[in-house]
Amino acid sequence: MIYDFDEVVDRRNTDALKYEALQPRWGRKDLIPLWVADMDFCTPPFIIKALRDRLDNEVLGYTMKAESWYSSIIDWTDKRFNWKISREMLTHTPGIVPGLAMAIQSLTEVGDKVMVQPPVYHPFFLVTQHNNREVVYNSLVLENGQFRMDMERFKEDIKGCKLFILCNPHNPGGRVWTKEELIEVARICYENQTIVISDEIHADLTLSPYVHYPFATVSEEARANSIIFMSPSKAFNMPGISSSYCIIENEKIRRKFSSYVNGSELGEGHLFSFISVAAAYSNGTEWLDQVKTYIQGNIDFTDEYFRENIPTIKVIRPQASYLIFLDCRELKLAQKDLVNLFVNGAHLALNDGTMFGKEGAGFMRLNAACPRSVLKQALDQLQSACHNY
Repeated sequence: MIYDFDEVVDRRNTDALKYEALQPRWGRKDLIPLWVADMDFCTPPFIIKALRDRLDNEVLGYTMKAESWYSSIIDWTDKRFNWKISREMLTHTPGIVPGLAMAIQSLTEVGDKVMVQPPVYHPFFLVTQHNNREVVYNSLVLENGQFRMDMERFKEDIKGCKLFILCNPHNPGGRVWTKEELIEVARICYENQTIVISDEIHADLTLSPYVHYPFATVSEEARANSIIFMSPSKAFNMPGISSSYCIIENEKIRRKFSSYVNGSELGEGHLFSFISVAAAYSNGTEWLDQVKTYIQGNIDFTDEYFRENIPTIKVIRPQASYLIFLDCRELKLAQKDLVNLFVNGAHLALNDGTMFGKEGAGFMRLNAACPRSVLKQALDQLQSACHNY
């Protein structure tokens, strides 16, 4: 089946955050929204069909985890990542950010140190602060158009930290960490008795020729000292359904985490979550291959457009996901003026780079998961705004 990603889907009046929050956040509705990390493509038809088929039975009663939920995840991680897991390693979570909060609450105490690597997905440090833990910032280094870890600084900053929250692949930079980098992280964290929490929500959107390695698979030290969070929500465009889960191989860590989850009644989930996960992983290979090809085409289009028309803005090419971090520092604008250029000049809604930490000053994050016609219109508007600014 050939899927149509050029179709412009009208998402207004569906309570879609990407559209309905324009007025409250930016004071105007006439913006092309390229911010929230969901796609403006239709959710795959096999997922919609699975949900509709279930609704044909008009009793929405109490529901247990379907066997297909377990088996589809186990099969997917085996086929996609050569990672053999068992059903007892799996725990449903009501979203990855709630899962991070649950890990923090179950594995640390108030005042404990948790390390993050800015610029990074902002809930990493926000959820840590909200739970009264101390955030340790281990900044990434932008070098030759890609972010990297400074391992010497990492070794120092990790000391005394109970947890390290790893973004694997990275958001907003799109880095796919190499196996060698992850092995080194695993070794350092193991030696320092720092548990690694790896957010791998963008794993299935790793772009060719890059290879994603689930953190727990890179070494025995990683396997024994980590919690891996995954979800089909980004890859199959269904973040409105709570479809996240974690995989914990170490039994001691698993008992601590599960004790908190079960004690708070947070792991039960709901029937649409289980059905959607099973449908995505059981039927999604062809759709995922096609959407990744389209996303790669949009990234290529964006990169070429900036090189030819707005060379003062540099594209950090993502190795995974549809999120593009734009290096706008050559414009030499204060951050508030940079945001004003995009919002009031170009009529675009992007993520302000500073939301990912102070290291994001001079950057904006663009979501390229939209029909190419919309992307071109947005970039044309930005070109005009830069010319007139």
